[in-house]
Amino acid sequence: MRLRLAIGVMAKAPVAGEVKTRLLPVLGPEAAAALHRRLTLQTLATADRAAPGQVHLFMAGDAGHPFWQDCGAVPPSQRHRQCEGDLGARMLAALEHLLVDAEAALLLGGDCPVLSPGHLDAAGRALATADMVFIPAEDGGYVLVGARRLHAAAFRGIAWSTATVMAETRVALSACGLEAGKDWVEFPALWDIDRPDDHARAVREGLLPEG
Repeated sequence: MRLRLAIGVMAKAPVAGEVKTRLLPVLGPEAAAALHRRLTLQTLATADRAAPGQVHLFMAGDAGHPFWQDCGAVPPSQRHRQCEGDLGARMLAALEHLLVDAEAALLLGGDCPVLSPGHLDAAGRALATADMVFIPAEDGGYVLVGARRLHAAAFRGIAWSTATVMAETRVALSACGLEAGKDWVEFPALWDIDRPDDHARAVREGLLPEG
């Protein structure tokens, strides 16, 4: 069974010095902002190939930044400001919004250069039977979270932006009586670009230009 799927992309305005801050020592503020912009646009294109016309953009940072004009594939009615609160609160609110009109929803950031339409299609199909789906990140977080039925515990009390995010999420879901592999599904881990080693890997694998 294929559910009616919506995909949300969490994005921040690419202001130099405010994005990709862990890459500033190797790239500098302007190049780090340019990388953030490139990855976000790539993620939006990937999402649109997986669910044409069903991509929503959840925006943070400078609302007047010209970057948002480059996201023209997402219509104004499907652009939303992120709510206040920590990352968990913002993700929960975004998924709740998507599930108002969709049967299933996926939510992603813009940091994973190897995320493909195939990954999104597989995650969406998993939600035909599972309540939630995750693609973990190799650094301990996750690059995608999806839901057909939301469990708010997965977004509360988590130490965000740490190496324990996915582990803590598993504990939270298990504490609600949910069963791994049945109530929630995890796919093989992918990697994202957060640290200098990640950037070097992307260049080495031909995903980013050198220099």
